[in-house]
Amino acid sequence: MSDTPPDRLCASPDSPFYNEELLSRGVGVRFKGEEKTTVEEYCVSEGWVRLSVGKTMDRKGRPMTLKVTGPVEVWFKDDNADA
Repeated sequence: MSDTPPDRLCASPDSPFYNEELLSRGVGVRFKGEEKTTVEEYCVSEGWVRLSVGKTMDRKGRPMTLKVTGPVEVWFKDDNADA
């Protein structure tokens, strides 16, 4: 398996960018220098993340999100455990 996370990843199983195997490894996301834990989707090359907004759900039961732009860094969390 690759040591670098994909350019784009989504936590929703309905998305074409969903990958359960990669999500099970644990992916850390740093946005504008601050680690975020509420990221639903990210794209490194386009420089944006979708953050869930509280516990609010849309009419289909998915978390409401807010798309914000800026520098995005990602890494696999399981790599830090080995170090």
